[in-house]
Amino acid sequence: MSSFRWLLGVVIVFVFTSVASAETITARVSLATQTMYVYIGDTLMHTWPVSTARPGYKTPPGSYEPYLLNKNHRSRIYDNAPMPYAIFFLRGYAVHGTTARKALGRRASHGCVRLLTENAQMLFMLVQQYGKQSTRIIIEP
Repeated sequence: MSSFRWLLGVVIVFVFTSVASAETITARVSLATQTMYVYIGDTLMHTWPVSTARPGYKTPPGSYEPYLLNKNHRSRIYDNAPMPYAIFFLRGYAVHGTTARKALGRRASHGCVRLLTENAQMLFMLVQQYGKQSTRIIIEP
């Protein structure tokens, strides 16, 4: 009986792990509305205000797979500025937290996608949980 319970436990863990790893995370950023929509599979889970590139800078439209996660990143370009929970999707571009709450919802960055730090932390944890290879960051005009 105990070996049956053990086997049942292994099967349950395998099934739930397989289901979780089959899901994808999609962070869809609208440059027009300065909003991020976070999906797990086809289900919309979060809608958050963002700040993208201000005039004179560019947030590059496209579909990207994150290549680097850095919980405590600091900018090498912009005065060692903190970029908490950075998710890099293109060289020099990341989704990351900000303390500039009042700027969210309008264009204010040098090109990165800024989120409230607690929202960046949530997205960071989702990418860690599901994996970079199962995550898409889509930047739309």
